[in-house]
Amino acid sequence: MEQLKNNPMYRYLMVLVICASAGLQGWTALFTNYAKEVVGVNGFQIGVAQAVREIPGFLSFAAIYVLLLMKEHRLSAWSVVLLGIGSALTGFFPTFPGLLMTTFLMSVGFHFFETTNKSLTVQYFDTRESPVVFARLRGYGALANIGVGVLIWGLSFVLEYRYNFLLLGLFIATAGITMLFSHPADKDMPHQSKRLELKRKYWLFYVLNFLSGTRRQIFTVFAIFLLVDHYALSLQVVTAIYVVNYTLTWLLNPQISKALNKYGERVVLTLESASLVVLFLGYAFIENVWVVVALYVIDSIFFNFSIGLNTYLQKTADKADLGSATAVGFTINHISAVVIPVFGGMLWMLNWRLPFLVGMGFSLLSLYFTQKIRTSYHGKSVKVTPGSLSRGAGG
Repeated sequence: MEQLKNNPMYRYLMVLVICASAGLQGWTALFTNYAKEVVGVNGFQIGVAQAVREIPGFLSFAAIYVLLLMKEHRLSAWSVVLLGIGSALTGFFPTFPGLLMTTFLMSVGFHFFETTNKSLTVQYFDTRESPVVFARLRGYGALANIGVGVLIWGLSFVLEYRYNFLLLGLFIATAGITMLFSHPADKDMPHQSKRLELKRKYWLFYVLNFLSGTRRQIFTVFAIFLLVDHYALSLQVVTAIYVVNYTLTWLLNPQISKALNKYGERVVLTLESASLVVLFLGYAFIENVWVVVALYVIDSIFFNFSIGLNTYLQKTADKADLGSATAVGFTINHISAVVIPVFGGMLWMLNWRLPFLVGMGFSLLSLYFTQKIRTSYHGKSVKVTPGSLSRGAGG
């Protein structure tokens, strides 16, 4: 797989993933403590803010139409620029409406980048390469997150929130602008459909994306808010936890790609869904802060298993549908991502355990639908039979 390094698109995506990952992680590391300590939000408001953050993900289908005006790789770079601008402005609007405005702006950039990043990866790399590419890119992103986490941890002792946001955003926007001068596209790539349509043949991919969106929101919104609001962990401690998370991501992502190629998507995604049932129960009923921190770290590891959704699509979709199907799946993923934070925020105000119990229910549904996955596995069609998972069959 070393030939990947000579692929211009691989290098292009690598740089943009590093920028986007560092930008989002820096914003995320600062956001919850900033929202609580400076803006003064409650559980419901944090849910609303996170729902607003996910609206651009729900609208990411619009990327298909933007591509009528510019090349897909150009949209990726411009999206990173917008992410940086939104992050840079965050600290200068320390009110709840201001928080919503800058969150939305940053999120448009991030979600449009994520849509194009996934689409370009499944277009430019074959079914054996793509798990490796997804894992490697996440690994590079994890290294960037470690660096930005350490930087923010240090700067948090000497700079106030607004200047942390400003320095982070300016750096990311500048890096995105430099990538606009790169030319990684292959003119011989198959033409991608610019029509956005739901296709029955991809129904399972859509369902799994919807359920993945619910899991992701409970992890990114309420698990971290649990540590800040319920256990009152400081910005420095939260940042240190993020650094640990991404160190493990960097170390373990190569093993995830190997597992996808060896065992297939069904086994890997089954392990993820089953683990979430246990983790959400732990969030709800374990009261020891350091045990909950450990659960959060384990949760972040299983979060990376979701690359199996993208490789599953690649193995089952027509080549011309990869771009549009990725955009539709990403949009469906964010239907739940828009609803769950607000719904979960209302539940939080009743009892903070309730969002995690809802998450457990969605994880059980995900576990059920994951068993319906069928892919071409080592050149053979794999079917589910009683006990096949225990024998490590198929994906």
